[in-house]
Amino acid sequence: MAIQVRILPAPELYLRDPQDTDLGRRILSTSIRLMDELGLEAFTFKKLASELSSAEASVYRYFSNKHQLLLYLVNWYWDWVHHLVNRAIAGKVEPDDRLKAAIGALTRPFLENPGVPYIDERKLHQLVISEGSKAYHTKSVDQENNKGVFLGYKSLSDEISNLLLQINPEFPYPRTLATSLFEMAHNHPYFAEHLPRLTDLKTGDNLSERLEEMLWFWTTSLLKTQVVTEV
Repeated sequence: MAIQVRILPAPELYLRDPQDTDLGRRILSTSIRLMDELGLEAFTFKKLASELSSAEASVYRYFSNKHQLLLYLVNWYWDWVHHLVNRAIAGKVEPDDRLKAAIGALTRPFLENPGVPYIDERKLHQLVISEGSKAYHTKSVDQENNKGVFLGYKSLSDEISNLLLQINPEFPYPRTLATSLFEMAHNHPYFAEHLPRLTDLKTGDNLSERLEEMLWFWTTSLLKTQVVTEV
């Protein structure tokens, strides 16, 4: 059954919301595929327009440059993951159960949603793994942050931080642990495929399950650790 959810990235992330028109939706679907295939550096609006059989100027009506387009896609992704986390923890009462369900959602954000046919969640997940950090590892990150373009990521971080504190209210680093979980969920599948000596995960059909087990072990071990402060 389709999940009827509308992701609404911040207005600062586009000139015209691509979800409102057929061309805009094709820009999103095609750019995800093309950016994943080529990488951000080789991806251009000229190549995108060629794939769309459209004028390059048409793409510029929606996004000022490819960095803004990447920001839009990454923010769409984080809002989608946040939705999956909320859905996973709904109805669960025990803090451990809620956190475990949330971690499971973080490791499987490629859940297909037929309700949004112009977004291939699996390809978008792969794109975020390989190119996502380039959305905020830039010289313009402070200006973009002041405009609120990373609120989706921050909101998800707040959600996970609160789940961590429900288990251990005295844990001193909930935001650090939350963002570390996000980065591990993306970095280690990438390492397993390309730089295997940097992770204990192995590529295979059960990679998501092994990733979930690793994140759960790591998280619960840290939450149970007693922090001793020297006086």
